[in-house]
Amino acid sequence: MVLRIFSVFTASLMQIFGTVNSEPRQSIILKERLEQLLTDVVTRLQASEDLPADLMPDVMVERTRDRAHGDFASNLALTLAKPARARPRDIAEKLVGAIDAGAEVEKIEIAGPGFINFFLAPAAWHGVIAEIAKAGDQYGRSNLGAGKRVQVEFVSANPTGPLHVGHGRGAAYGAAVADLLTAVGYAVHSEYYVNDAGRQMDILAASVYLRYLELCGAEVAFPANGYQGDYVWDIGATLHREHGERLQHPAEDVFAGIPPDEPAGGDKETHIDAVIDRIRTLLGETDYRLVFDTGLEAILHNIRQDLEEFGVEYDTWFSERSLTDTGAVEQGIQRLKDSGHTYEKNGALWFRSTDYGDEKDRVIIRENGQTTYFASDIAYHANKLERGYDRVIDIWGADHHGYVPRVKAALTALGDDPEKLDVLLVQFAVLYRGGEKVQMSTRSGEFVTLRELRREVGNDAARYFYVMRKCEQHMDFDLDLAKSQSNDNPVYYVQYAHARVMSVYRQMQEKGFRRDPEEGLAQLSLLTETHEQELMINLSRYPEVVEAAAVTHEPHQITHYLRELANDFHTYYNAHTFLVEDSALRNARLELIDATRQVIANGLNLLGVSAPDTM
Repeated sequence: MVLRIFSVFTASLMQIFGTVNSEPRQSIILKERLEQLLTDVVTRLQASEDLPADLMPDVMVERTRDRAHGDFASNLALTLAKPARARPRDIAEKLVGAIDAGAEVEKIEIAGPGFINFFLAPAAWHGVIAEIAKAGDQYGRSNLGAGKRVQVEFVSANPTGPLHVGHGRGAAYGAAVADLLTAVGYAVHSEYYVNDAGRQMDILAASVYLRYLELCGAEVAFPANGYQGDYVWDIGATLHREHGERLQHPAEDVFAGIPPDEPAGGDKETHIDAVIDRIRTLLGETDYRLVFDTGLEAILHNIRQDLEEFGVEYDTWFSERSLTDTGAVEQGIQRLKDSGHTYEKNGALWFRSTDYGDEKDRVIIRENGQTTYFASDIAYHANKLERGYDRVIDIWGADHHGYVPRVKAALTALGDDPEKLDVLLVQFAVLYRGGEKVQMSTRSGEFVTLRELRREVGNDAARYFYVMRKCEQHMDFDLDLAKSQSNDNPVYYVQYAHARVMSVYRQMQEKGFRRDPEEGLAQLSLLTETHEQELMINLSRYPEVVEAAAVTHEPHQITHYLRELANDFHTYYNAHTFLVEDSALRNARLELIDATRQVIANGLNLLGVSAPDTM
């Protein structure tokens, strides 16, 4: 059954297309316009008693995979059949017969058992070009998440060394997730959790002090578990330059009576802990804190600089130490005690996380009286929820997967809602240069830093490559491909499409033509070529892709879309001449390629990638 519907109705589809629900949205998605159209039809049929009044329809419209079946399709009639006690096809006929549609719907078909297929007229796609021209860099943005506050915490690498290429993936991914959520209306607060307390920072402080002693002329048996990168020498040199030999103690005093290190048959963990305790005793708390803070501040400064230069900015840098200073850690532990979720064993205090699905209980206060990282994590996540966020998103390295159930267990025990916490796990990137895998280890210092990567391939390639796959998927980062200027390089291919449009404008000026947007928008009906139709249809998908990428936290959807759009443009560019003598056709084509340029720029901007005018 085929029903052809023309623009002779009082409530046209263009009026419906202006709003969704009661609140206007930017870049209204085409499928949502059709969903609203069907929702209104159901309401009218209920009012006329042609459908039961108690129906609560879940109206869904999706793009078809095969345009032979229309541009969009809905299974609404099938979902209404059972509660309405009617055949799906009979309901579909009622729905289609009651639709008031404008000129932008060419025809509506009922297919199979009751699917409703919408075939849009060219005018619908022309409206997309006009919308892009009007919205500019706001095209694709919406208020889907309006009124919702979301915190996104990402990278949060221990300030014990420079950021390496593995951290870079978390930075690019986290920034893209935050930007996508912002683009669809959420109030997003980005945060870096600074681990400026705890054992790893003590190991760094000890490493810096031992390098300082070497610069004072001492011979030191450097611990196997110490931080050994050149950056530790640099911090030790800063300490020596600013304080001379005032902080020096004989090396033999540092190591006297210390348990043997791993190379001598001992335990490296026991050895480094004993070294830390001895250095702290020799220096006293004030000078030990000076050494500690010198290392912390130097590395944190470099981390901030690297991220800023990578285009990644934060609203807050949250100090772990502040949780102890304000008593938040102690308060969190006390809340667990008061609720009966802790017990003592072997001199330590344990949290009964197995009561909430964790694989084993967790220590929150060690036998030496020191609180654990986990105790700080409990306090930090409680603090996040106390700040009133509707959702909290943690982006962690995949090696932290075991932390997820224990943190959620702690939130549940504290009486908070664990469902407000989403943890996204990011696989570290594996770097290849010349076909050879590059090894990375922050302890040995043999690693490629994010700064080195940026210098080699540039920010754009790094940001784009990092988000081309789902965060939980393994990633091989091919430096040779990232630097190549070829169609095989995805970021180059997309950026080149933007640059090509700009080159058309320069050619236009050289030929003495003048772009007339008003004429171009008025003559879009001249765009009848297959390449033009495909390009317009793809441009209409952009708001849908942005919302889907934001809701699912999948920026790779944007990279895939941009690659497809760039391919459509390059194919169009190679098949047709834009700067024709006919001014009406010329200006119509200029509006189409400018809309393409705008969408490419918008998409790249969400990924933190530039849209160059020349390449």
